[in-house]
Amino acid sequence: MSRLIPLLVLASLAAGAAQAACYADYKAKQDNPLRLHYGVMEVPDGACSREAAASVIASRLRDGWQLLDVVSVFGPEGLDQRRASAGAYFLRY
Repeated sequence: MSRLIPLLVLASLAAGAAQAACYADYKAKQDNPLRLHYGVMEVPDGACSREAAASVIASRLRDGWQLLDVVSVFGPEGLDQRRASAGAYFLRY
């Protein structure tokens, strides 16, 4: 039993480190004058759903930007395909 505990601790640490990062792409607006942008933001693993990501993104947006929609949530494998579309708003906030 005493040998099992360190193995379980090690296994749980390895599992936590293996969790992939979570990202969300979103659309936001600014009023007066109306401006729109598409962006990509890293969100905590616990916010890796569209609904949970929406509250995280809305709280992080600055400079008068308001969240319109969370398009999707995805892992690191989706970053490269969204980099050009997000432009200056790629991982900005």
